[in-house]
Amino acid sequence: MSVLQRVVKPTTHKGKKILLKKEPQLIEGPKKTIFFKGRKTSDKIRHVLKDMYDLKKPDGVMLTKRNDITIFEDVTPVENFCRKHESSLFVMGSHSKKRPNNIVIGRTFNYALLDMIELNVEAYEGLKAFESSKILLGVKPCLVFNGPLWEESDELKHLKSIFIDFFHRESVNAVRLQGIEHSISFNAMPDGRICLRSYKIALKKSGCRIPRVELEEIGPRIDFTLRRTKLPTPELMKDACTKPKELRVTKKKNISTDNLGSTHGRIHMGKQNINSIQTRKMKGLKKTAQERKIERTAKRKALTESNELIKKKKVHDD
Repeated sequence: MSVLQRVVKPTTHKGKKILLKKEPQLIEGPKKTIFFKGRKTSDKIRHVLKDMYDLKKPDGVMLTKRNDITIFEDVTPVENFCRKHESSLFVMGSHSKKRPNNIVIGRTFNYALLDMIELNVEAYEGLKAFESSKILLGVKPCLVFNGPLWEESDELKHLKSIFIDFFHRESVNAVRLQGIEHSISFNAMPDGRICLRSYKIALKKSGCRIPRVELEEIGPRIDFTLRRTKLPTPELMKDACTKPKELRVTKKKNISTDNLGSTHGRIHMGKQNINSIQTRKMKGLKKTAQERKIERTAKRKALTESNELIKKKKVHDD
C-alpha cells in the first residue's frame, strides 16, 4: 500500500525560502540531533544525555517527555521525530532490568532509518565532576580514534562513522592552530570497552616556534560496550553516500595534482626538426656580425670546393 505525500506549494516569498532551506543542499551544514528518553531512564542515563547534548549544542534538541518506544521493534516513532524536528541523528536513553543504562545512537537517511547501535554505559563521570574550565559553545572538536579495532569489524566501523557525523560541524578549508581548543578521544579496548574522553587543548610557550601542547581533561568520561546493532544494506549505504554531480571531481586527461597541490600537465608532440625552428624573433637571439661573417665564409668555401669538384669531373670525362 503506497501513501501519497501532500505536496506543499509556497504562497509567499518567505515560505518559498523556508522550503528551499529544507531541500537537500550541495554542501550540508552541521547535522542536527534529537535527544529523547524511552519508557524509563536512570539518573546516569539522564546525565549522559544532558552531557552529550551540551557537547552537541547548538545543533541539538532535547525532548523532555518520556516515550513508549521499543526502537528495535518499531522505529516509526523515531522517524516521525526526525521528520518533525528536521534532524538526521538521534540519541535515545532507556533503562530496564534486561538492558540497564542503555543508549541508542543512530542516523536516518531521507527520514528513514539508516543505522543504529545500542551501547551500554558501564562507567560515567559527568562534566560537573571536572573542575577545569570548559570550552566555548560551538567549538569544532578534533576527533581521535585510537586502536586498530576501529577498522576490524563492521559494528565499530559504523560506530566510528556515527561519532564523526555526530560531532561534525561546519566544513572548513583551513585550520588555525589557535582555533583547535577541544579534542575528543575514542579508544577501542581489547576487552570490548569503548572509552570516550574529552580534553581541552592548551598551547604553552616552548622557547621555539612550535608551542608545547598540553591536554586537560574536562569531561565527560564515559565507557561504553556494544549491545545490539542494526546496520544498513550495502545498497542503502551507497545511496546515502552518493555525491551530487556538481561536487564530483572529473578527472582530466593528462593532468595530475601532486601532494602539495601543484597541477602538472603532460603534452604529446611529434618528432620535430630543431635545426629548422625559427628562433631569431627577438633582438637578443639574432646572430652577431662575426657569426654572419663566419657563416658567409663557410658558404663561399663550400661553393668553391663544389665548383672545383665539378671542373675535375668534366676534365676526367673528356
